[in-house]
Amino acid sequence: MTDLSDLSIVEAAKAIRSGEILLTDLVAHCLDHEEATRDLVAFSDVYRDRALAVASAHQALLDHGYDLGPLHGIPVAVKANIAVKDEPMTAGSAVLKNYIAGSDADVSQRLKRAGAIIIGATNMHEFAWGGTTSNPHFGQCRNPWDKARIPAGSSGGSGAAVAAGTVMAALGTDTGGSVRLPASMNGVTGLRPGVGQISTKGVFPLAWSMDTVGPLARSAEDCQAVFSVLSHQARQVAWGARSLKGARIGLIEGYGFENLQPDVEAAFRALVKAFEDMGAIIEIVAIDGLDVAVDAQVIVDAAEPSAVHAPWLADKAAQYGEDVRILLHAGMTFTAVEYLQAQRYRTYLRDQIDRHLKNVDVILTPTLPFTAPLIGQETIMLGNVEESTLTGNMRFTCIPSLSALPAISFPIGVDSLNLPIGAQLMGGDGSEEQLMQLVADFQAVTEFHRMRPR
Repeated sequence: MTDLSDLSIVEAAKAIRSGEILLTDLVAHCLDHEEATRDLVAFSDVYRDRALAVASAHQALLDHGYDLGPLHGIPVAVKANIAVKDEPMTAGSAVLKNYIAGSDADVSQRLKRAGAIIIGATNMHEFAWGGTTSNPHFGQCRNPWDKARIPAGSSGGSGAAVAAGTVMAALGTDTGGSVRLPASMNGVTGLRPGVGQISTKGVFPLAWSMDTVGPLARSAEDCQAVFSVLSHQARQVAWGARSLKGARIGLIEGYGFENLQPDVEAAFRALVKAFEDMGAIIEIVAIDGLDVAVDAQVIVDAAEPSAVHAPWLADKAAQYGEDVRILLHAGMTFTAVEYLQAQRYRTYLRDQIDRHLKNVDVILTPTLPFTAPLIGQETIMLGNVEESTLTGNMRFTCIPSLSALPAISFPIGVDSLNLPIGAQLMGGDGSEEQLMQLVADFQAVTEFHRMRPR
């Protein structure tokens, strides 16, 4: 048997059912691996005793012929803003440091019913309002590929845990890119479902009109295994090597290749060529107004959280980390007119994308214009332009977020520093399965998703 950390969900499920491995050994291995990689600060809480007890019970069920479903015995984690009954639900903040969840979030309950074993809550950017997972209360989460660098955010702990092999999948939340960004920087696959596709009940909100919950895992196949139990509309899919032949893939005119780090641009161009070699049809699409997309994202992403936190900011401001407190106060300075104009822009953008998606199946962009920045790095040079890492994060991920549409990030290579590079596919309403299928087709004939941190 290969190292347990290298197993996919599908491989582990098969090995558990054949008796080749005990699920108790798999869960114990992951917990031990978490302890060995604790310097990554990928978790804010670990449920070791509970996870081991549940694993023992699940092994007994399996031994007596009771199979709970596709995730029976699979070790997973959830982001710290997702409620797990009788466990702390801090959302990465000192404000909620004493809060114990009285019930499961819908997604936690669905994981449990499918047999998954939740081993802990992953570290996150406080209240999901940020892209670095530099958390002043639970510690700086680090990128497994280079511990001097960020794992992105806000679901940075989920991305780091999956990349490090501590869990086989983890849930994150994605508002402006918080599943896709950690997927890209940590070299894993991450799905942002469309708004409303998966329940957010029991999840602490950031910006409610864009919030989603989605899986991070090694591959699209593993993401689908998790998605199938989270969504009412998902179904079990028989995965296999297929072809991208005939898929119509849209590239945004100019925008997809502008102001990228050279290694990111080279990897993205190589991906486009690979898709063409696999028979995909590449078409150029023109989307107007993208120069203000990040501005619209920032307004909505700031105003809605400030509305959520206004009561606490009045008497608990000192309990927030400085960066999040500043952002929440800044969100209060936007006018109703600016917020409504940003929402009008969202409709304008969505209408354009809907029209294009009548002629192409999906739209392809890089996930990020750069690879993982150093911890504390606030700007980055892209050609002759110095760009904020905060707003640069959103350049491509904001398009599906503003449009409330699904998107998936998947690894396409590494740069000269051996840091992962990701690409993003976005599709129309209900296209989650199609997006995962296309990425699975690509991953069936490439090895990028099998890359591991040294």
